[in-house]
Amino acid sequence: MKSSAKKIELASVDDLFSTEEDRQDAKLEKIQEIPLSELHPFKNHPFKVKDDEAMMETADSIKQYGVLVPAIARPDPEGGYELVAGHRRHRASELAEKETMPVIVRDLDDDAATIIMVDSNLQRESLLPSERAFAYKMKLDAIKHQGARTDLTSAQVGPKLTAAEKIAENSPDSKSQIKRFIRLTELIPELMDMVDEKKIALNPAYELSFLKKEEQVDLLDAMDSEQATPSLSQAQRLKKYSQEGHLTLDMMRVIMGEEKKSDLDRVTFTSDTLRKYFPKSYTPQRMQETIIKLLEAWQKKRQRDQER
Repeated sequence: MKSSAKKIELASVDDLFSTEEDRQDAKLEKIQEIPLSELHPFKNHPFKVKDDEAMMETADSIKQYGVLVPAIARPDPEGGYELVAGHRRHRASELAEKETMPVIVRDLDDDAATIIMVDSNLQRESLLPSERAFAYKMKLDAIKHQGARTDLTSAQVGPKLTAAEKIAENSPDSKSQIKRFIRLTELIPELMDMVDEKKIALNPAYELSFLKKEEQVDLLDAMDSEQATPSLSQAQRLKKYSQEGHLTLDMMRVIMGEEKKSDLDRVTFTSDTLRKYFPKSYTPQRMQETIIKLLEAWQKKRQRDQER
C-alpha cells in the first residue's frame, strides 16, 4: 500500500532560529570599510580627479569628520573592487592619510555600473565640456546596449523614449544639448582641450566636430599660423567646405586670417604701453578708472568747445 503522506520540506536551522527582522536585514546593502589600496578606478572614467582647491577642502573635511557618503563599488574579477561612484572621495581620503573608506559593494554589470557612474557625477557644476561629452556618450552606449539585450525586455510603460530622452530625464541638460555634447567626442584631443580651456566656444566646437580628423589636424596648423580661433560663422563655413570636399589648408588659413567683427570693435592696450603713464603703485583696476575719468573730462571739454 502506497503512503499518502506528502513530502515535508524541513526548515533549515538558520531559518528556525532567525527572526523576520534578521532575514530582512540580511537583504539590505551593507556598508563596508575597504582599504583604499583595494579600490580601483572605473575603466575609462571620463571625469578628471584633480588636486585642486575643492579637493583640498574635501580632504580637510574627511580628515576631520570622515567620509560621510559611502562610495559604490563592484567586485573586480582580477582582485579588489572597481569604484563606480566615489573617485573624488577616494582621492581625498588618500590626501587625508586614511587607510580605508566606507563603501557599498554591489554586483553590477557593465551597463548598470556605467549609468550609476555617470549619474553620480553629472550634477556637479564644475564639469568640463569634455567630461560631460564623454560621460553622456558612455551612458548613451550603455542604455542602447541594455535595450538590445533580450534578458531586459519588459512591457512598455507609457510612451517609448529615445536613449537621449532617457538621459535627459536625470540630467541638467536638454535632449538637444545632450546630443550636441556627445557630438564633441568627435573632436581630436587638441581641439577638445581648447574647448575645455574656453579658447573655442561650444557652438563653434560643435560645427568643427563634423570635420574629418585629418582636417582637424590641419585646422590646428591654420589657427597657429594665423594666431586665431574660429568664430561660429567661420566654423560653419569650414564645415560646409568640408562636406563639399573643398576644404584645404590654404582655405583654412584664409578663413582664420579674417578680421572678426569682435576684433574690429575692440581696442586693446598692453600693460607695457600704459605703465609709463601711471605710478608703479597703480593696480590695473585703478588705471582703468583713471582712464575713464580722463576720457569723461576730455568729452566734456569737447562739448564746451563745440557750444562756443
